[in-house]
Amino acid sequence: MERLQKVIAAAGITSRRKAEVLISEGRVAVNGETITELGYKVKRGDLIEVDGKAIEKEDKVYFLMNKPKRTMCTSDDEFGRQTVVDLVDCRQRIFTVGRLDYDTSGVIILTNDGDFANEIIHPRYHIPKVYNLTINGILTPEDMKKIKAGIVLDDGIKTLPAKYRMTEKDTEKNQCSFDLTIVEGRNRQIKRMMEALGYEVRRLHRSRLAFLHCSDLRQGEYRVLKPFEVKQLRSLAQKGEMKQR
Repeated sequence: MERLQKVIAAAGITSRRKAEVLISEGRVAVNGETITELGYKVKRGDLIEVDGKAIEKEDKVYFLMNKPKRTMCTSDDEFGRQTVVDLVDCRQRIFTVGRLDYDTSGVIILTNDGDFANEIIHPRYHIPKVYNLTINGILTPEDMKKIKAGIVLDDGIKTLPAKYRMTEKDTEKNQCSFDLTIVEGRNRQIKRMMEALGYEVRRLHRSRLAFLHCSDLRQGEYRVLKPFEVKQLRSLAQKGEMKQR
C-alpha cells in the first residue's frame, strides 16, 4: 500500500506537495469516497479520482542529457528562459534530477520517478560527480590540501573530501582547469568551494555522474537511459547509504 499523495504524484498529475493540497481541499476520491486524510493509503486496483477524473498510472521514463549553457533546470521559467524540459520530446511530466546552474553544462538526468531522483541527489547516497572547471588563478599546494580534506562553505558546513586532477595551467591568463570529483550535491557546491578559496569559476561542465557521461552527445542532445543503467544507479545509491550506517 502507498500513500495517496504519492500515487497521485507518480501518475504525473502534480507534485506530491500539491497533491496534498488537493486532498486537503476535498478534491480527491478513492472508490467513490472523498478523502481528506493526508496519511490515507491506497492499494493496487483502487479507483482514484481527482476533480472527478480517474487517474492513470504513468510509465516511468529516464533520460540522460548533455545540458547546454543558458538553460534552466526547471519546468518553466518566470523570465521566459529556455528550460531543459523544453528540449525533451516526452508526454510524461518530467523534471531534472538535481540542478545545474544556468551557465553550467553537462550531464543531467530527467525523469518522472521521484523516488529514483531522491536516491541520486541526496547527499547521504554519495553518488560521485565529476566536474571540469576553469578558475581565475592557479591552485596552490595549500588549496589542493583543503580540497582533499574538505572545505568549510559559507553556511558553516564542511564538504566531504574531494579529488582533483589538473588538466591545464595557463600562467599568462592566470587561470587553470581541472577535474573535481565530489560525492555530495549541495546547492552551487563547486562555485561555493572555489569562492571559499578565493577564486571565481569561469567555466563549469559536469562531465560524469557515477558511470554516466555525455561525451557522445552534443549540448542539448539526450538519450533514454537503459534499464540496466537505472538499476546500476539505484545499486550505487544503496551501497552509498549502507556505508553511512
